[in-house]
Amino acid sequence: MTSTGFRRTVAALGVGCLVLTACGSNDDSASGKTRITVNCMPPKSAAVDRRFFEEDVAAFEKQNPDIDVVPHDAFPCQDPKTFDAKLAGGQMEDVFYTYFTDARHVVDIKQAADLTPYLKESKGYGAVQKQLRDIYTVDGKVYGVPRTGYSMGLIYNRALFEKAGLDPDRPPVTWEELRADARRIAALGDGTVGYADYSAQNQGGWHFTAEMYAQGGDVVSADGRRAAVDTPAGHAVLRTLHDMRWSDESMGSKQLLVINDVQQLMGSGKLGMYLSAPDNIPILVKEKGGDYKDLALAPMPGGKGTLIGGDGYMFRKSDTPEQIRAGLKWLDHMFLTPGDGFLGDYARAKKADAPVGLPEPRLFTGAADARDQQVKKANANVPVENYRAFLDGSRRLRMRIEPPHAQQIYSVLDGAVSAVLTKKDADIDRLLKDASAKIDGILARG
Repeated sequence: MTSTGFRRTVAALGVGCLVLTACGSNDDSASGKTRITVNCMPPKSAAVDRRFFEEDVAAFEKQNPDIDVVPHDAFPCQDPKTFDAKLAGGQMEDVFYTYFTDARHVVDIKQAADLTPYLKESKGYGAVQKQLRDIYTVDGKVYGVPRTGYSMGLIYNRALFEKAGLDPDRPPVTWEELRADARRIAALGDGTVGYADYSAQNQGGWHFTAEMYAQGGDVVSADGRRAAVDTPAGHAVLRTLHDMRWSDESMGSKQLLVINDVQQLMGSGKLGMYLSAPDNIPILVKEKGGDYKDLALAPMPGGKGTLIGGDGYMFRKSDTPEQIRAGLKWLDHMFLTPGDGFLGDYARAKKADAPVGLPEPRLFTGAADARDQQVKKANANVPVENYRAFLDGSRRLRMRIEPPHAQQIYSVLDGAVSAVLTKKDADIDRLLKDASAKIDGILARG
């Protein structure tokens, strides 16, 4: 699944060319310039982001008069229905947007340029979190550059914590603590729900996966060939949900919820906690009636791992060395300069009344991270202390991307999650055995 919205924690808007001629290009040697096409420029409908992007491209070309950047826009940044066809047909941009989950696939179909020999020329790449760089590293070779990331955490309502006699500065760090806190919040009555979870439209399977990672489990084996849900971790996830729903009565009576239902509950002040990526916070405020001061974020309970998503750029296999060097310079300028560039110019974002200080997972390490955080803090216009636990705690968790064939697997796991939340006598052993067999079939079909 992906986050919603445009900026750093989110799947961005805008992609590439929808014309029939090739989007890529060779060096424009006649003009003495290296020409690169790039995608994921914000569409005209995202006026502010479009203006920022254009400003940054113009500044880059002024600093690098020997490089001509040709950006393409559309919606979304990557269309799964046309992605492979564009690659195979030579219509992909020279520097193209990908989700984290695309990296291995693009390498496997031999459509990615090996960036390894050129990375020493990048000023920003080495400062990126290793766990994110590893996503684009296959068999020791680097094929892409991370741009943004998000990780799942626990959004909670500080006001309800206080009302229930809980310390809002001490969110739950284990599933046992979460369960106890949810009981306390639900006991407030008046329709208050302690904890809510998704269980329909593949979103239940998505959250099951996140909860498995939090327990140290997985949904498929390390080699990607077999299901791994019929395990102690899988049983623990379903048993916890079942018991919170039926024994504790802390999840409310209405089930088969999807993201909008849960956001409405949280925005109305009737929900204590739910799992989410950080980009939900401005949605809760701007669209659902929430207040920044009441909304806080903690790391995933369990302390073992968290589901991450995000994006980056890869390069066409046919790119010339000059285009690869130019593309890496462009990525440095746009995305990998701490406190500056399209996603890091926090002062510019603040002037445009965009939220600054939201709890995005840190892209950088060391001095680069310190600089990025310093500039962000100086321009913050949201209560950053509400997110301190998430920012600090998430760095200790193992980052895990979504499984292969994620949406098909999520559809299977939806059934198991919805069953334990709607049937008091749900047979967890049988649910996991059935899910395991179905996932094995999906993986066998490739």
